[in-house]
Amino acid sequence: MIFVPVDVLVQGSRLFPRLSEETASAGVVIAKDILPLALLPPIFLYIGSTLLGWEIGAEHAIRMSPNILFLVSLCYFSALLFGLIGLAILLRWMAPTYDASLELSRHLTLVATVATPMVVGSIAHLYPHVFVNMLSIIPVLIWSMFLLYRGLPILLQTTPQQGMLMASSLIGIVLVAAVTLLGITVVLWTHGFGPSLGL
Repeated sequence: MIFVPVDVLVQGSRLFPRLSEETASAGVVIAKDILPLALLPPIFLYIGSTLLGWEIGAEHAIRMSPNILFLVSLCYFSALLFGLIGLAILLRWMAPTYDASLELSRHLTLVATVATPMVVGSIAHLYPHVFVNMLSIIPVLIWSMFLLYRGLPILLQTTPQQGMLMASSLIGIVLVAAVTLLGITVVLWTHGFGPSLGL
């Protein structure tokens, strides 16, 4: 798959049989699919934060200098890139348990396809208000989960039953990672490693 979010959003699960026939190396999938997916949300974040500042319930919007925003966006890009590639490696590690394909490129393609709706939803970063961003993430998460459950058995060449179990295991791992990240963020902010909220 060459990064085409419109195909994923319009064709949805009908795209997976075509993707399963494509043969590309893991490096090609990372360069053509994973990198653009990891790059777009930080760009939206930088633009929105520069123009408007973040509104998270504080008295005034939080504004940061362009240098700090660039650093935050760079960290955001690194976290997304590490997360997407890490999920593919985790899926490949789980693959023998569920009799799935061991080709890393297939796992990377699945992760890129499933992440595409969330990247499209990150356009909400252009208006960095916490309520708007929370509302935008709900439908894209539902669409991503639908793509995961439909696409995993096709792309990773396993049975629908094994695919459902594997997808559910992955969602469980992602939820634990999200809660852990949230906890780390709270600890860092309470120890002074965050912006002053003016509350």
